[in-house]
Amino acid sequence: MDKILILDFGSQVAQLIARRVREAHVYCELHPFDMSLADIQAFGPKAIILSGGPNSVYESDYQADAGLFELGVPVLGICYGMQFMAQSLGGKVEAGAKREFGYAEIRARGHSQLFNGLQDRSSAEGHGLLDVWMSHGDKVTAMPAGFSVIAETPSCPIAAMADETRKFYAVQFHPEVTHTKRGTDILHRFVLGIAGAQPSWTMPNYIEEAVQKIREQVGDEEVILGLSGGVDSSVAAALIHRAIGDKLTCVFVDHGLLRLNEGDMVMDMFARGLGVKVIRVDAREQFMGHLAGVTDPEQKRKIIGREFVEVFQAEAKKLPAAKWLAQGTIYPDVIESAGAKTKKAHAIKSHHNVGGLPETLNLKLLEPLRDLFKDEVRELGVALGLAHEMVYRHPFPGPGLGVRILGEVKAEYAELLQRADAIFIEELRNTVDEHSGKTWYELTSQAFAVFLPVKSVGVMGDGRTYEWVVALRAVVTSDFMTAHWAELPYSLLGRVSNRIINEVRGLNRVVYDVSGKPPATIEWE
Repeated sequence: MDKILILDFGSQVAQLIARRVREAHVYCELHPFDMSLADIQAFGPKAIILSGGPNSVYESDYQADAGLFELGVPVLGICYGMQFMAQSLGGKVEAGAKREFGYAEIRARGHSQLFNGLQDRSSAEGHGLLDVWMSHGDKVTAMPAGFSVIAETPSCPIAAMADETRKFYAVQFHPEVTHTKRGTDILHRFVLGIAGAQPSWTMPNYIEEAVQKIREQVGDEEVILGLSGGVDSSVAAALIHRAIGDKLTCVFVDHGLLRLNEGDMVMDMFARGLGVKVIRVDAREQFMGHLAGVTDPEQKRKIIGREFVEVFQAEAKKLPAAKWLAQGTIYPDVIESAGAKTKKAHAIKSHHNVGGLPETLNLKLLEPLRDLFKDEVRELGVALGLAHEMVYRHPFPGPGLGVRILGEVKAEYAELLQRADAIFIEELRNTVDEHSGKTWYELTSQAFAVFLPVKSVGVMGDGRTYEWVVALRAVVTSDFMTAHWAELPYSLLGRVSNRIINEVRGLNRVVYDVSGKPPATIEWE
């Protein structure tokens, strides 16, 4: 299988490079910039991509091993990666008189393989123009021997360069971000066209390989998995069950803060549908008891996490044959937890899906999804036979409705919220946008209801009411780093509001959240 290596110089969007490459059905991995040359050779890349980064190449020790340019494989440098390529091969990089952050228009030159036939429009003189996203202060002022200019802007005469003999390409802009309109085409041109990588990385192909790997890892031992009902743990359970059958036991902890009828749906799908061994634990009273009187969001999270560990541990002790703990850790978690060998790269997160479990249980860790991005996990779920509707559900927070009930969590609030949320989601699923032909559930990235601990006056029939308020939240986003509130049709919002107020006794007012991220977050707590 052909593989692409991405070396990360500290870019905030390096993950996006990996996602774009995977979208071409080519396997790739993201590694810190200081990966040794021996490890690079052992990886056996079909091509190498050098990411952007926040430093200045002429005064930074963020330097990769320049021996990578002697390996005879195509290399693409992006932003800092371009500057590193230029400096390593004998060119010159200097601070620019004018910094470029944001939209820019580049003019392609020289009909290079990288840009040939790709343009957003052409100039009056017939030159191809591309809309791109720039983010740099430094720039290449002198190219290494053998390179020529393949794109320019008025303030950056060397906006892209190439040595087509050695298949070295470099761009000052960021093709991985959505703001660069033809960015995905450019990356796919490099990976598939210039590097000649075969697009063989698909989920149906991957299943057999993953099943074999799990069998080799686990042998005759048994595995225990905390099934949350979320996409990652569900797909992990289906994949492990495919590999080892009854040697997998899933523990499903119902803490009373799941979506409406979630527990029954999980049991239907896994225990009855797939024949997976699932232990369902009704821990609602335990969780609610510990959450009583607690209003601080962080405190609520900690309590829910702590109690989950406690319940899970108690069940695990009843399964002494289990030697492995399976988790739905996915590739973005792995990337964000990893630092460079030299400790220069920034580690953003350090976590597992279920905090604390590996150490306290003394179990070996099985993470069968750790090479996959979220969209690949979804594709894998469908290929394993899980319901499309379940696999493509919107994200749901780990603490469940505990962070969608503002203030103190009570069982009665959870019940009201579950019913309101179910109505909102049902209407989104049933309402088709006439322009796109898609449902509004498909058009939104995340949608949910929030319980507000305030009462408002209302009128029902001839009587005055004094009841609770729910807020509806729906956002559109490509990466969940930023998000826009979804401009749902008034008719849809009106229908949801009417149904909630009429069908959920205890609620008399519905409001809609029109905050973007930033300044707001997607969740309310």
